[in-house]
Amino acid sequence: MDAAILDTDMLSEVLKRKDQTVLAVARQYLAEHQRFAFSDMTVYEITRGLKATQATRQLADFLKTVATSDVFPISRSVLMKASELWVEGRIGGHPLHDADLIIAATAMEHQRVLVTGNTLHYAWIKGLQLADWRVATPTQPSN
Repeated sequence: MDAAILDTDMLSEVLKRKDQTVLAVARQYLAEHQRFAFSDMTVYEITRGLKATQATRQLADFLKTVATSDVFPISRSVLMKASELWVEGRIGGHPLHDADLIIAATAMEHQRVLVTGNTLHYAWIKGLQLADWRVATPTQPSN
């Protein structure tokens, strides 16, 4: 299983622990890679949502997950790539959500698969590898 960055929606699915397919693939991923990885943008998106609903217990649990995960910063090179994607998306009539573009650029910068349930949001981005753990089945570890 290739190294991945989890999009905000997929990390939320993992944390909710409701979708058995997502959980099975997440367990397999952790068995091989030991840690989840995601962008600082995902930390922001999940944190703001939990704070907005005053979900203090869930926020504390999420911050524990952050502490035991690889969190990639929003570097200048990520922002430069995201800006290129924004221009390309605007010309092509594709979705232009800044958070999605920053997360995609982060995955590309670190040469990781982007795991998302929103593959249609990202399918137009050349060179971005996508996976959807909602429909994926566990596979044998890669060598």
